[in-house]
Amino acid sequence: MLDLAVAYREETFERMRGPLAERDVAVHHVPAENRAISLSDPPWRSDEFDAGFVYPSRAMEGGVVDALLDVPWVNDREAVLTSRNKAGVIAALERAGVPVPETVLVSNPADESDLLAAFDRFDPPVVVKPNSTTRGVGVAKVGDADSYLGVTDYLDLVHDYRATGDKSFLVQEYVPEATDYRAMVVDGECVGGVERRLPDSATDGARPDRWKHNVHRGAVATGVDLPANLRTLAERTAEALDIDYLGVDILVADDRAVVNETNARPTIDAETKYDAGFYDRLADLIRRTAARDGD
Repeated sequence: MLDLAVAYREETFERMRGPLAERDVAVHHVPAENRAISLSDPPWRSDEFDAGFVYPSRAMEGGVVDALLDVPWVNDREAVLTSRNKAGVIAALERAGVPVPETVLVSNPADESDLLAAFDRFDPPVVVKPNSTTRGVGVAKVGDADSYLGVTDYLDLVHDYRATGDKSFLVQEYVPEATDYRAMVVDGECVGGVERRLPDSATDGARPDRWKHNVHRGAVATGVDLPANLRTLAERTAEALDIDYLGVDILVADDRAVVNETNARPTIDAETKYDAGFYDRLADLIRRTAARDGD
């Protein structure tokens, strides 16, 4: 039996625990956040686990857990940081020939003339988003220059705080009436995906005039049979970023498909929403990761 350390205990942990146990992978919770960890008398032995499943979301706590466990990770620190840098992902995919929305990176502080020049590159509305947040936090759609400058003023206030590490944001093309897909790639192969859409009525928890499709903001993820071109697009994305376990967000409108974002810590949905053999492939990736120990 292989022992796998998981640094968080949310949907993914509970869903993967049983299926992986059936494949001789024991899943253990190794909490890294919202607790006190003795560094001289740590709660885990360095030989207790064979691999870790996805580097912790907080880099500082993650560094401690990584040092204490001393295991190879399915998606290590570099993979998580690569995916979290939205602008870096767009730049890498653009260079690899993977279609992406037109995007401008703004590094604060920026002059108003530069901000307006970025806005004028697009037909409004535009999407303004922080470069390294998740779950749709801080993302805004603005339709005119004054509203746009108002949003960037708020970002400027946040970035003025000296302890803020990431002082950048994106101005991005808005893709209207797009269908939003999350494709899952495991070890280079797309193993299925979901369509994310808002509920039909406000009584389901989302207003009909909302446009963000994040599940954590009330959207519903429905398993779909992804067409071959979207599977190939997701696999090209994972290859370009060199990330083994990756959620790939794809927007499709008319005959156009673009990769909008990626997530190197994607939530595992219900097994029925993925291809047959999903957990077999995931278990194989975990075993291959564990085999890297000592290489």
